[in-house]
Amino acid sequence: MTNLFGHSVRSEILALCLWEAGAVFLAVFALLAGAGPFGTSEGLAAAGLLAATTATVVMLVAGAVGLYEPGTLAGLRATLVAGLTGTVILLLLAVLALQFTDGDTVSPVQRHALVSVMLGTAAAILVTRLGFTLLRPPLRRVAVLGGDAPADPSAMGAGEAADRPPADRGFQPFEVTLALPVGEALTQALQRGRLRAWRIWAVVAPGRAPVSAAVRQSCAAAGLQVFTPAEFTEHGLRRLDLESLQPGWLAGAKAAHTGRMEAAFRRGLDITTAGSLLLLTLPLLLLTMLAIKLDSRGPVFYRQERVGLNNRPFMLFKFRSMITDAEAGGVARWAMRGDPRVTRVGRFLRLTRIDEIPQALNVLRGDMSVVGPRPERPTFVAQLGEIIPHYNDRAVVKPGITGWAQVNYPYGASVEDARMKLSYDLYYVRRRSLLLDLLILLGTVRVVLFQEGAR
Repeated sequence: MTNLFGHSVRSEILALCLWEAGAVFLAVFALLAGAGPFGTSEGLAAAGLLAATTATVVMLVAGAVGLYEPGTLAGLRATLVAGLTGTVILLLLAVLALQFTDGDTVSPVQRHALVSVMLGTAAAILVTRLGFTLLRPPLRRVAVLGGDAPADPSAMGAGEAADRPPADRGFQPFEVTLALPVGEALTQALQRGRLRAWRIWAVVAPGRAPVSAAVRQSCAAAGLQVFTPAEFTEHGLRRLDLESLQPGWLAGAKAAHTGRMEAAFRRGLDITTAGSLLLLTLPLLLLTMLAIKLDSRGPVFYRQERVGLNNRPFMLFKFRSMITDAEAGGVARWAMRGDPRVTRVGRFLRLTRIDEIPQALNVLRGDMSVVGPRPERPTFVAQLGEIIPHYNDRAVVKPGITGWAQVNYPYGASVEDARMKLSYDLYYVRRRSLLLDLLILLGTVRVVLFQEGAR
């Protein structure tokens, strides 16, 4: 794992991202500079700028469609679907870019540039993805002290070792390849080269099996990282272990120490993003309003009290997606899969997340941010605050239209779902940064495009 601005990123995926961006830049620049008007000194500067812009856009689009997600990289079908979606988006962006050029027809220079960009991008991505497929390391493997997997996987056949499911589902997407008994087993495994032979990346040592400083140094010398379960959850799974959090943990959280300059900058970004979202989707919003009125009786917008920053209540705006008497008697209820209260138009709005767009008004009012924990209802906040430790700690930041929990975990409809989503929300609170916000926004595009976790 690589710590990038406080966020844990898988090193091989970061390398693929940089490798791919560099390959796109070189391929596009070579095709542009090889012939035509880009061969002059001024043309080379223009070619470099266009190649750098293309590489940046390709990297962002690839991230938005999930091409850097471990789950996508592990499957050919998922890679092809994401790749096709990304290609369509890039074509649409290229057509849109041509609309801002002078003239009614495409000039030879523009045609050469467009062909160079498309061919260079396609060739670079094909080569980098093929190389990654051939050279990438296996699924990240971990060894667990005191675990239940066989202590010596070398005793198994190659096929059996490869096909054996992870010993602990809590470690996914990592693979528990080796389990060692408590004691001197880790030192012996290091001396015999077992961990290196099985390409183990990290050792997870429970609190009842502490690892001495000398053994930690030996592991570091062998290229191994040693984690407690809580550390592995944070650095590997990118969420927090709620049970291990101390009462004063918020004192060290980044979100709890936002300076005035950063707060003003974030507020400016929120206003710009929310305003742009409303302007760009205005025709869609008008069509949605008409569809809601034609589909069922009741108001177009749905207003509901939610809990915001520092547990202060505010009124949330959404498009109405349920029947008007969805909560008879005023009793709050979890949404469920196939909920009969959802209207026909509402079901589509929920799948595409269009019902969430009016929350941009809450962002402009200052009740919410674009990125943050999901705003919950006071009833659920009171209930979950008594059951789940540190639940109210999420209120240290404004709630958001999207967030780290929303892009990593499906829609929550139970106390256990709320507990898991909180572990992601508190990871965001601890490690909040502009890079993490960007990754969340890109992840939101993927969630919307592929309708992940919608109900």
